[in-house]
Amino acid sequence: MRIHSSSFDNRGPIPAEFALGAADGFGGNRNPQLAWDEVPAGTRSFALLCIDADAPTDPSLAGRDDVEIPAAHPRGGFVHWVMADIAADVRGIAAGSCSDGVDKGGKRAPQGPAGARQGLNDYTGWFAGSDDMRGDYLGYDGPYPPPNDLRVHRYFFRLFALDVAALELPDRFTAGDVFRAMHGHVLAEALVQGNYTLNAKAAAA
Repeated sequence: MRIHSSSFDNRGPIPAEFALGAADGFGGNRNPQLAWDEVPAGTRSFALLCIDADAPTDPSLAGRDDVEIPAAHPRGGFVHWVMADIAADVRGIAAGSCSDGVDKGGKRAPQGPAGARQGLNDYTGWFAGSDDMRGDYLGYDGPYPPPNDLRVHRYFFRLFALDVAALELPDRFTAGDVFRAMHGHVLAEALVQGNYTLNAKAAAA
């Protein structure tokens, strides 16, 4: 199975159009275009995740003017998109069809392929302490790495072909719920990687 995007090259930079954060504030926060093929026989649905593999493990360092986060700082995952029960006949998602702009407090009912369910991304927890931004962040919300981070962040769009038409998930679910529910049901996985940074030094390296 293969997945690719016309919105960015594999392992290339993601344009600010598809990011939550940009150099001058918010980005366009549109979901990128994705398409896939070479789907294995027996596929009954797909699950899609977008995960930043380079989120700093000490969030107190993010955005500070008095410190730079070293590239060697320990890293963890940050989920930007989780979608389950994508129909087996779907082969792509158009740019901007699931997210088009910034919704403070999160999207109430994000769009997606017919019948698909969209879960909570990790901005739900990240903005929990902000009176202006807190809420349930469902669907896609794009990259917003700390501008003081010296590492270029890698964003992995991971598509899973599953042998079940629907996953057993709660109404309010996360990527962790999807990983648990699809255990033993994955026929194939494909991924495409994009990179993003708001740090001029990291971009020039």
